[in-house]
Amino acid sequence: MQRKLAQRELSPAQNIMATILQSIPKEADVTKIDYEGPRIAIYTKNPKYLMEHNEVISNMVNIIKKRIVVRTEESIRKNEEESRQILTQMLPKEAELGGTFFDTATGEMTVDVKRPWLLNNPEAFNMPEIVSKTGWRVRIRKATASQSSTIQTINYNLKISSTERSKHLRQVGEQIFRPKLSEDAEVSLMTLGGFSQVGRSCMLLTTHESKILIDCGINPGARNPIDAYPRLDWPNITLDELDAVVISHAHLDHTGFLPVLFKYGYKGPVYCTEPTLPMMNLIQLDAIKVAAAQGRVPLYSERDVKQVMKQTIPLSYGTVTDISPDIKLVFSNAGHILGSASCHFHIGNGNHNFVYTGDLKYGKSMLFESASWNFPRVETLLIESTYGAKEDIQSTREEVEAAFIKSVNETLRNGGKVLIPIPAVGRAQELLMVIDQYMKQGQLVEAPVFTEGMISEATAIHESYPEYLARELRQKILETDDNPFDSEYFTNIEHSDAREEPLREGPSIILATSGMLEGGPVLEYFKNIAPIQKNKILFVSYQVNGTLGRRVLDGSRQVSVVGKDGKIEVININCSTEKLDGFSGHSDYNQLMSYIHRLRPKLRRVIVNHGERRKCENLASSVHRMFRIATTCPQVQEGIRLL
Repeated sequence: MQRKLAQRELSPAQNIMATILQSIPKEADVTKIDYEGPRIAIYTKNPKYLMEHNEVISNMVNIIKKRIVVRTEESIRKNEEESRQILTQMLPKEAELGGTFFDTATGEMTVDVKRPWLLNNPEAFNMPEIVSKTGWRVRIRKATASQSSTIQTINYNLKISSTERSKHLRQVGEQIFRPKLSEDAEVSLMTLGGFSQVGRSCMLLTTHESKILIDCGINPGARNPIDAYPRLDWPNITLDELDAVVISHAHLDHTGFLPVLFKYGYKGPVYCTEPTLPMMNLIQLDAIKVAAAQGRVPLYSERDVKQVMKQTIPLSYGTVTDISPDIKLVFSNAGHILGSASCHFHIGNGNHNFVYTGDLKYGKSMLFESASWNFPRVETLLIESTYGAKEDIQSTREEVEAAFIKSVNETLRNGGKVLIPIPAVGRAQELLMVIDQYMKQGQLVEAPVFTEGMISEATAIHESYPEYLARELRQKILETDDNPFDSEYFTNIEHSDAREEPLREGPSIILATSGMLEGGPVLEYFKNIAPIQKNKILFVSYQVNGTLGRRVLDGSRQVSVVGKDGKIEVININCSTEKLDGFSGHSDYNQLMSYIHRLRPKLRRVIVNHGERRKCENLASSVHRMFRIATTCPQVQEGIRLL
């Protein structure tokens, strides 16, 4: 009786640890059980045993309903040089070893190889034996044609901050697995940005136990600070009260204000998918450069961006993860850009399921599979409406590719240049694949293709995460020597003094960032290309109200831009302009409606965000009328009771 009473008095965390200790066989030689953020880390001197008896861990996971990771005891780990030598001896030479990265905080060795498919045969590559001999858990990744400097920098910073990260992960675990204060279920959503507008996406999900900030972006088209940044002043909470920040994807309108939280002392975790970390790191650092080039004071420093990477906990699609005492998070593919995710929040003991789609593409592309829709349960759906008006019907992929070829060919044949202002992430890689395919087939006029800005670096990050790409593309990268991103047609402009070649007389295609003509190298090309009648500016991504790109698209024939010396330059626009919507990473009206129709069981409520007011209202009205579901399209600074 006394024993039962003592067990009842144990905290949830103590019960978890006790259950693990009772279930672990002695042969596993477990030395320590600790928190590693949202996971329980089991440290062992005999990792080979647990790898060969993986049912031990899977049974424990089924009992405690928490994520468990097996880590090697630090005392058995060989030094890096010795481990690399052992790996080289045991790795098939045909696999071609590239780089290695040793994460001392987790005891994990990431191994890049050119032909990872050769390691699928246990006889050729004995993973448990390598782990046993080196003392490091091994993670195999595909080596890229060109290494990502962003990923290398992140790895370096993770390595030198190993002690700090370990301490942070332990503190995060203690917060997640703390005892609940209340069993009452109450869920609210506070809109802080990105509602009835595009830009500064941000919201606060609250329960009795938890406060979760979802996205933290900026509005690049805003003309005053009050409209440019999330209204974090409104909920009347401190950064210390936040349990976590959840990021749906890397674009600045969803992550551009995140480093500011760290500037002012945010100490908690950030959750995003694995590729989103390097992508948002790349984009946030570029925003500092753009601000400086435009004579503006950046919102944050490189130090703040580094702190973001140290406190970020990357997750893969489909992984159920505790992020607070009463909220579990699952990311699933949103089809928008690399690593973009719909965020499924499972609240309480099945009390409420809230899904935030983030930016959504419910349609397959060359790069990504269509957005996932098969959630086990959803009571409330928050869906974007960038193209939520009934007239926002995009062409099919076949039609838009044909239109692209026609548009580009007519300019190239007349000796003109096609300038494509483009976000470095997603659309650029999609366009490069389309250009390469149709030039090889002879359907697109052969001409040099130049890229500048972050495009080549973003492409290297795409190559580093093939498991997040479309099935056919993933198979090409992982199972063959064919690299679809590497083409003889493409030339990357590394420095501004090399722009003479793409601007030389004669036809060419130029892809440059940014996508809305709001800064970056595209402006220098724009100044040279816009005044010449035979040229063309081709927009393939959404143009936010207030941006230079939107003004050009809407027909302005003369615009002002800031020159290198800070003086205002007036640019005459004599070239043609055109917009192709089918390459967008957003769903059109029909796709949004089809997505909602596909969800089962039937939703109780739909909230619409991330669209101009008229588009939000149109989509909300259509959903209510077609599906008889309660809908709302709130504005910024509204509170919504979900449960």
